[in-house]
Amino acid sequence: MHRTHTCGELRIEHNGQEVTLSGWVQRSRDKGGMLWVDLRDRYGITQLYFEEGKTDAAIMAAARSLGREFVVKATGTVIERFAKNPNMPTGDIELQVSKLEILNGSKTPPFTIEDVSDGGDDLRMQWRYLDLRRNPLKNNLMLRHRIGIETRKYLDSLAFMEVETPYLIKSTPEGARDFVVPSRMNGGQFYALPQSPQTFKQILMVAGYDRYYQIVRCFRDEDLRADRQPEFTQIDCEMAFVEQEDILNTFEGLVRHLFKTVKGIDIAGVPRMTYDDAMRRFGNDKPDVRFGMEFQDLTPSMQGKGFAIFDSAEAVLGIVVPGCANYTRKQVDELTEWVKRPQIGAKGLVYCMYNEDGSFKSSVDKFYSAEDWKSIAQTAGANAGDLMLILSGDLNSTRKQLSELRLLMGSKLNLRNPEDFKPLWVVDFPLVEWIEEEGRWFAMHHPFTAPKPEHFHLLETSPGDARANAYDFVLNGVEIGGGSIRIHDRDIQARMFNLLGFTPEEAQKQFGFLLNAFEYGAPPHGGIAFGFDRLCALFGGVESIRDFIAFPKNNSGRDVMIDAPSTIDQKQLDELSIALNIKS
Repeated sequence: MHRTHTCGELRIEHNGQEVTLSGWVQRSRDKGGMLWVDLRDRYGITQLYFEEGKTDAAIMAAARSLGREFVVKATGTVIERFAKNPNMPTGDIELQVSKLEILNGSKTPPFTIEDVSDGGDDLRMQWRYLDLRRNPLKNNLMLRHRIGIETRKYLDSLAFMEVETPYLIKSTPEGARDFVVPSRMNGGQFYALPQSPQTFKQILMVAGYDRYYQIVRCFRDEDLRADRQPEFTQIDCEMAFVEQEDILNTFEGLVRHLFKTVKGIDIAGVPRMTYDDAMRRFGNDKPDVRFGMEFQDLTPSMQGKGFAIFDSAEAVLGIVVPGCANYTRKQVDELTEWVKRPQIGAKGLVYCMYNEDGSFKSSVDKFYSAEDWKSIAQTAGANAGDLMLILSGDLNSTRKQLSELRLLMGSKLNLRNPEDFKPLWVVDFPLVEWIEEEGRWFAMHHPFTAPKPEHFHLLETSPGDARANAYDFVLNGVEIGGGSIRIHDRDIQARMFNLLGFTPEEAQKQFGFLLNAFEYGAPPHGGIAFGFDRLCALFGGVESIRDFIAFPKNNSGRDVMIDAPSTIDQKQLDELSIALNIKS
């Protein structure tokens, strides 16, 4: 046997036992007559002990030849450590080695395999298999594993059935860009990799599998950032014979189960907020409700005072930053420059300091008197010692800009504690949105989302006023999951396709299989999909999903470890009937 125990399980009760361990050399400490080697596997670290006069000379020499990340097998007797290490689970013992076998050597790693490494992101991604030996990544993947196990336990307890759906499917024009796969046997035709199993899980409902789930890989060819990857994982679920309330209760239960079993946290309940309220109060359909600073509509209070920028604006909105009236001019100028960045897009920032002595100091004192500010402060709910930050412009842009500023201030004031979890359901989304550049309506969620029953009549007359039977699960300002009650009637689905600009022929070509299925007894159904990677990252207390995926892509969509994507052989291209026309 290469090992009788792992490097993380030996304790003082094993004292006197002969055991065999195998693992990687973490580090060595040679004190002349005595030598210690820390041996690591994914379960932990055990200290190996060698002593001249007690350890065979050949074994002593072999131990001194060990380099970092050598793979070794050590047999010996468990003894009590003279100098115990309370910070290690195995810190009460060490292994007095009697046999040592070098199973494989190792080059010197390009960075240290420690909890805090000296390797940058690019270097560690290139040597990902070495990075994965470090405890932080190991712990992240263990957390991911645990969340997956507990998800399956919960859904299985409610009679959900895991069903695999195809990875090679049909490309559709809605949503993000598809990754496409050429077909050798059908020249000039292409599969697409699924952005989600949406239509397949609806067909499973038609087939009578009334509770489906899948922890499934999905693919989107979109620009990347910290919480996006070209391939990602969803907890994908669908239920038949349900209404919205059934789904919210079922998957609120899943979230509570995960928090309890994985984090040891009791979530009493998940509040609900309408889309309109979220936008009005936070300027964001995924608000971070761990802290206040809700939006204040100051349009009536601040217009008509001669300040042309405000007078001409559709909206004048502000937030009250508690206890920050002592901000320096430099600090306020930095905030102004921050909101003027292209990513935010504001043209400027107005501030007012409500000083502790009751006086006011603002960037627009020329237009607003102390009495004006007293009234504005009362409207905004500001108190002495607070700072008011105000933006203006068209309503949608101003909401977006102020939302980003609010999040920035929440971070600056340490109000966004990653271990403080505030989940939220956002409901009653608009069904569709008008995209001026395209000159047509687009589905806010996807084309299969049902309108609220009382809004069916608005599809032809006033679609922008129709609300969707849809819901998003938000955690700490991040959309973790989203879903809806689906359309299950062919005629209503055809009306929806027509609203989105599909001709009957186009709808039949793209989604005929689904429309046809609806003619064979489709039950009322709905579902939800949770972003598994995002959920794992938030449970781990970070925003980036990259370190919760074993082999992620970088911000350019490349796997730098295996150097993909890459060119392929001309023979393969010929077999696929593909002629490249790459412009330099």
